[in-house]
Amino acid sequence: QVQLVESGGGLVQAGGSLRLSCVASGRTFSSLGMGWFRQAPGKEREFVATISWSSGYKNYADSVKGRFTSSRDNAKNTVYLQMNSLKPEDTAVYYCAARSGGWSTIRTDYEYWGQGTQVTVSS
Repeated sequence: QVQLVESGGGLVQAGGSLRLSCVASGRTFSSLGMGWFRQAPGKEREFVATISWSSGYKNYADSVKGRFTSSRDNAKNTVYLQMNSLKPEDTAVYYCAARSGGWSTIRTDYEYWGQGTQVTVSS
């Protein structure tokens, strides 16, 4: 089993930056795919970014390309989402997710989820 704990959310003005962290525990991680998703009120949870734990391969939603960067620190069992040039449209609860089958952009592929961290971007 995998446990995920997100942190780093908060309130920021438009144009600002935040870095989210996701600490994984409970098993080895060499075969995991990691994902970041977000959910705004009244909307479905949507894909933001994914990263392969082993290779570091990354993919991003079009809405965040050029602004968000995902990375991982294997020694700390931690993945990060660096969010720059934040917009009010980025306001959502952000979730870290993990799956055993490798990276994916599909929400339903993921088996493990963190508790979420709120990101609010003011205009």
